[in-house]
Amino acid sequence: MGEAAFDDDVLIDSPARADTDPEFVANLRQAIADADGDLVRRMLVPLHEADIADVLEQLSASQQGALAELAPDIITGEVLAELEPDSREVVMEYLDTAHLAAAIQELDSDDATEVVEEMDDATRAAVLAEFSDVDREAVEQSLSFEDETAGRLMQREFVAAPEFWTVGHALDHMRDAADGLPDKFHDLFVIDTGFRPVGEIPVCRLLSARRDVALSDLMEAPRILVAPETDQEEVAYLFQKYHLVSAPVVDDAGRLTGMLTLDDIVHVIQDENKEDLLALAGVNEAGLADTVYRSVRSRAPWLLVNLATAVLASGVIALFEGAISQIVALAVLMPIVASMGGNAGTQSLAVAVRSIAERDLTAANAVRVVWRELATGLVNGVIFAIVMGLVTVLWFQDWSLAAVIAIAMVLNLACAGLSGILIPLAMVRSGADPAVASSVFVTTVTDVVGFLAFLGLATIVLL
Repeated sequence: MGEAAFDDDVLIDSPARADTDPEFVANLRQAIADADGDLVRRMLVPLHEADIADVLEQLSASQQGALAELAPDIITGEVLAELEPDSREVVMEYLDTAHLAAAIQELDSDDATEVVEEMDDATRAAVLAEFSDVDREAVEQSLSFEDETAGRLMQREFVAAPEFWTVGHALDHMRDAADGLPDKFHDLFVIDTGFRPVGEIPVCRLLSARRDVALSDLMEAPRILVAPETDQEEVAYLFQKYHLVSAPVVDDAGRLTGMLTLDDIVHVIQDENKEDLLALAGVNEAGLADTVYRSVRSRAPWLLVNLATAVLASGVIALFEGAISQIVALAVLMPIVASMGGNAGTQSLAVAVRSIAERDLTAANAVRVVWRELATGLVNGVIFAIVMGLVTVLWFQDWSLAAVIAIAMVLNLACAGLSGILIPLAMVRSGADPAVASSVFVTTVTDVVGFLAFLGLATIVLL
């Protein structure tokens, strides 16, 4: 392989990102305030659609709407597809039906479905009425499937050829039907006479083969066949497991009806990870255009749950009010035990939720993982029991108090490790999402056990 030669005087720099340039965004806001549509166009037209979407998301809802009115031609189908749902909803309110329909029909069917599904019923009906019969039928069929399934994700444009064709037949067909091909595709699906996929050929292998080679000699059996009803998390897991770039979607009769592509699966993986991360914290995603009211409405219920669990933990403390009044050091030290337990439980919980999501934690290895987390909690408990015991001796010159906090530390960290793995497993067993409320329960357990162990032992040993 030859080596590429470069001129030493040539330096290729990455283009500056407009969405992270405060001056660019400030100038755009000023152009919108001045109602200067021409300047808005000159600023945004050179950008990639994804960058335009990012810039729009830096604006307030009113500025997004004003931009859509000033320069509607900037809001193409690709820009709509790249926008976050809250910003997309705002922008679409300011675009007329004909513009929306024309923009959305530029997209592949999967992206078009994603945009259309977020419209209210009246807007959706009006936009679909502007579609061609073929495009309208494709979107309506996709919308007939449940949300977050392969049927909603799949792209109805794909490339298929019968197994008795040669490479030359396939290439000539693709050239002749270029207008009907997907914008991007990586595999040619080989079908039998019943339109059922029997093989797949990467485009790179197709292009490197001789024209007279039969497709049946080049193809490999499909690694997976996806039903439209398959949950998108399951699809993402299969793509990750088998290192897929695309996969065929088949109906109940096994006929090829669409394909899933890696770009859609990447979005699914990102969305699911984001959802789990936010659920662990008990919040919903807050878009840049979200109001205070929406943020409070999404977060207040979980804070109420946390308040209830905090009252429960305080009730445990109240049981030992007499001991605390006699030994002030207990009030100083007891938050340390609870805090360490809470952090240890959160560590175990994060590992468990991630392992469950990635299908690494199953019924086959659950017992081993539970024992591992329990042992980890015990070992960490012993380590920090020694550390905290020495700190207590130096601080209060009381070996009995040091022994009490050391034992409580071991008990609470062991309990934290155990609850961090058992609570999400129990939620999965009951059919609930382990990421949604596990953290609240784990924190409650570690607080209650921590206070009960420390104050209970102190009452028995020191009084």
